[in-house]
Amino acid sequence: MARNGYQYGTSPRKLEPVERKTKKQQKGNLKIVKDLPRQDVKLSKAQKKKQRKVTCVIVAIFIMLLTISYRNSQINESFNQVQTLKKQLAALEKENEQTKVNIENSQNLSFIEQEAKTKLGMQKLTNKQTVYINLPKKDYVESASEEVKIEKEKNWFEEFVDKIFHR
Repeated sequence: MARNGYQYGTSPRKLEPVERKTKKQQKGNLKIVKDLPRQDVKLSKAQKKKQRKVTCVIVAIFIMLLTISYRNSQINESFNQVQTLKKQLAALEKENEQTKVNIENSQNLSFIEQEAKTKLGMQKLTNKQTVYINLPKKDYVESASEEVKIEKEKNWFEEFVDKIFHR
């Protein structure tokens, strides 16, 4: 026997289940028959319209999020390409500057002399290696006595026109 909500003894008392109604069942919008399977429950036109609307909204949100995600991936890819091209540009500019410095160094006469000595094994001439040659003062250039005429090859039509007009 229970006194003041307490129970004395080792076995708990049994409670009877209380049926609770959901908010939709309380409003009366949705009527569920316990004997029918869930598939056979008939929905009203308003409920079907509401379900279609919710489905369309969910699909639209999904498509919008998918589009935003795709566009962000394209932006990231373009950004990565720009960064790669900037790195290549910087490397090429550095190489270009080094090439300019090398060109300026190679035009220096002392650098050319040093390279000739080290790489090619060249030496400056001594007085013993110098050989002088005497040339007569006669001019060795001959003037052209004949006139050289260069004619281009003519095709058959030009030859025909020349024969008619120049006989």
